[in-house]
Amino acid sequence: MKTTEKKRCRWCQGSELEIDYHDNEWGKPLHDDQQLFEFLILEGAQAGLSWVTILKKRDNYREAFDNFEIERVAKYTKRKIESLMNNPGIVRNRLKIESTVSNAKIALEVQNEFGSLDTYLWSFVKGKPYINHWKNHSQIPATSEQSDAMSKALKKRGFRFVGSTICYAFMQATGMVNDHTVDCFCYPRKTR
Repeated sequence: MKTTEKKRCRWCQGSELEIDYHDNEWGKPLHDDQQLFEFLILEGAQAGLSWVTILKKRDNYREAFDNFEIERVAKYTKRKIESLMNNPGIVRNRLKIESTVSNAKIALEVQNEFGSLDTYLWSFVKGKPYINHWKNHSQIPATSEQSDAMSKALKKRGFRFVGSTICYAFMQATGMVNDHTVDCFCYPRKTR
């Protein structure tokens, strides 16, 4: 008896780690401030690297950065930053590590101003996921009008490692944009 393999997005062709991430997280709407902050930081950490590299280090990141508790990360000292620079379980890039701390401080300001990071970040898609209808992987853009706007606004506030491509990847990861191709089993189908 032949079993049929689930059809997935073309980018998901690797490890069980990638498959699990694709099937259970990517493109699913996320509204928890701590998790949104985690993805914002991880997408920035990924700049210049492959996403699978970050996925492999994700548990190490969570441990190193106190599960991305925004208030705790915002209080990191120079000494803590130096200890992170010596942590082989994360990407040891000083600018990326320092930006995590400064981004946490700004995230707290955003929470105070808007009530939550969720409210602010989801405002760039008017609070509702964009469901795209891509037939193949080559159609998926690296940026969008919304990621351009998010990047510009975040940079204006002082966030770092938030270029439009990073913001678009963040939007995909957190379900603000659903870019599963139409042939993928994760593509949202309307039920009636």
